[in-house]
Amino acid sequence: MMKKLKSAVVWLAGVTLLTQVAVAALPFPWLDDDNQMPTLAPMLDQSKPAVVNIATRSEVRIQDNPLLNDPFFRRFFNLPQQQQPRTRQAQSLGSGVIVNAKEGLVLTNNHVIQRADEITVSLHDGRTFQAEVVGSDPATDVAVIRIPPEKLIALPLADSDRLRVGDFVVAIGNPFGLGQTVTSGIVSALGRSGLGLEGYENFIQTDASINPGNSGGALVNLRGELVGINTAIFSPNQSGNVGIGFAIPSNLVKQITDQLLEYGEVRRAYLGVQMQDITPELAQAFGIEDNRGGAVVTNVIKDSAAEKAGLKVGDVVTAVDGVSLLNADNLRNTIGLLMVGQTIKLDIIRDGKGKTLTAKVTEVQSNKTQTGDVHPKLRGATFGDIEESSPAYGRVQGVMLYSIERGSPAWVAGLRSYDIVTSVNRQPVANLEQFKQLVSNQPELLLNIVRDNQAMFLLLR
Repeated sequence: MMKKLKSAVVWLAGVTLLTQVAVAALPFPWLDDDNQMPTLAPMLDQSKPAVVNIATRSEVRIQDNPLLNDPFFRRFFNLPQQQQPRTRQAQSLGSGVIVNAKEGLVLTNNHVIQRADEITVSLHDGRTFQAEVVGSDPATDVAVIRIPPEKLIALPLADSDRLRVGDFVVAIGNPFGLGQTVTSGIVSALGRSGLGLEGYENFIQTDASINPGNSGGALVNLRGELVGINTAIFSPNQSGNVGIGFAIPSNLVKQITDQLLEYGEVRRAYLGVQMQDITPELAQAFGIEDNRGGAVVTNVIKDSAAEKAGLKVGDVVTAVDGVSLLNADNLRNTIGLLMVGQTIKLDIIRDGKGKTLTAKVTEVQSNKTQTGDVHPKLRGATFGDIEESSPAYGRVQGVMLYSIERGSPAWVAGLRSYDIVTSVNRQPVANLEQFKQLVSNQPELLLNIVRDNQAMFLLLR
């Protein structure tokens, strides 16, 4: 009883504070007709119909004991060589935002629809539609799906670069599958990165409650404009919402969406350097008196944008377009979120002296291939080296399955998009060329794969 009473006091105090601030600070001092009390209801009446619930269904392979996938083990114990893979149906819930009513385009998170066999979108008015995937970008966790454009309402996009810490925001989504729910708060911080949540990060941090199921939902300002897509929370020991949630800014979402619609994928900017963090010891060695962070160049790729700009090994990059860098990961993140062909200014320190260079970033040259011509069981799958944009880059050694045709031999065998193959017939895989050599002319393939941070074996015969 004491805990409940204490919570009630805190809640009432929050309502009192909001009432006092709302009249003085809200850009639109909405008042209800009867009691002349501040309310966000008129704005939400316009915004909520554009936020949808997303339910997905997928077939998940049940992981057997790895020994059962070893042909030698099965022959030794006289077990049948043909083993039917066991599967189960998996379901998940999330949220989405209609951003183009005429085209039926819905924004959500990649992790909400990733590997889904069926996507069902439920509208605010009770209608449901089956959705198709237009494109997705795991590196930023953005996905675009399409539903029939039948009497839809879309949210307008705001300029997220104009957000300030302290701005009021409202999160709309489907937490825990309860149905559409609204929570409010403020922008707690901007430009959050280095969290290890996605390949490239530039998050809005908010204390508006975001919980499981809110992923892909809307973060709106008090004008009812979309400022971000809710995507993650900070939750020590998985204790639930603690008032630290993260959303992808609307400007970044628009940039990713435009590329997915035009190219079907994101063409990521590339500078062509390898970096490491600048430590106090390195700062002293490179003649930097006031070490405020940055990244030291350890390698410059031949014919890259970095080489053409004049970057050299030993240069310390301290800022991009006037924005200071904290470390090497901060630089990689900054470059990866740029548009291909964009010209940037790099502030560097060389031999203890400051200098500014100009670079025009190019497109990442990815190394991918269809592997059906190498092995018939891999037909329909496109593999490639793990790109820098992937959270697995530098952490897992192997090759990634970037796309797969539904119903193809690779799909039927149980492979799915973004699987990482780490070994073939118990031989480690270092890169794409080695992978092609290991699978070539093999009667059967025992693949060790990593999927959703879990390792498993898959036998293709």
